[in-house]
Amino acid sequence: MHIPGSDLDMRLVGYFTVVAEHANFSRAATALHVAQPSLSRQIQRLEEHLGVRLFDRTPQGSRLTAAGRAFLPQAVALLQAAHQAELAARDGATPREFTIGYVEDLVITHAVRRLRHQHPTARVRTRHLEWNDAHALTDRRVDALVARAPLPFPADRLRLTELWTEPRVLVVSTDHRLAGMESVTVEDLGEEALPQCPSAVPEWSDFARLEPRPDGVPARSAPIDYESFEDKLDLVAEERTVLILAAGDRRPQLRPGLTTVPIEGIDPVRVVLATRPAEAHPLVDDFVDAWRPGL
Repeated sequence: MHIPGSDLDMRLVGYFTVVAEHANFSRAATALHVAQPSLSRQIQRLEEHLGVRLFDRTPQGSRLTAAGRAFLPQAVALLQAAHQAELAARDGATPREFTIGYVEDLVITHAVRRLRHQHPTARVRTRHLEWNDAHALTDRRVDALVARAPLPFPADRLRLTELWTEPRVLVVSTDHRLAGMESVTVEDLGEEALPQCPSAVPEWSDFARLEPRPDGVPARSAPIDYESFEDKLDLVAEERTVLILAAGDRRPQLRPGLTTVPIEGIDPVRVVLATRPAEAHPLVDDFVDAWRPGL
């Protein structure tokens, strides 16, 4: 049984729409990265298949014939339908839900929007989590987690994919002795007290407190009389402690009386995507690609 239009080459249809857009074979060939004689032959093949002439060549370029003008909107619709059919086929082979967790002040909107555009039939959801939610992945409440590394809980059974890095800054009161400096080093911190979190893994605690120090002297610990990040900011404002955060963390900037100072000579913070390696979700790779600039 012959299906009308079933032997229409969609590649040729795509070439036709580009030539129609540029109204010039030379410019269209440049846009398509093909040789102009080759493009002319492809359009001729399409005209022979349809049995009509689609373009009239003029000294100024190429002009659509009446048949070409009638074919153009249908050609665009064909290409769009083919693209949607391709997306539907891919999404039909993947789970229809993908839940992305994120913590603290991290913003994932742009990458999520790209992923939803790429997979319009999939249900892509987001969920804001507590910074130390160790079971969100293992309990399958999320399929992926965007967080800053090192994670405050064991991550040996997770796959971590780096998305970007951020330098670190010192958060102090605007009245602090180090406020207003262009930058500081570990040595400048001297006897400054830093908060600690007994429930976090040692790797996280050491990273947050810049330990071990070059002189081997452990950092002083601030009193553990806080329950939230906002409580820590209160301690900083009172000059009872200082904080070391990623430069991309905007929360201290929203509070009056605090300022940040770049810290030189230390490793940056890695923002990572954590996933379950044993059962990687089919949309994970596309979500990682969505962070690439220029897409």
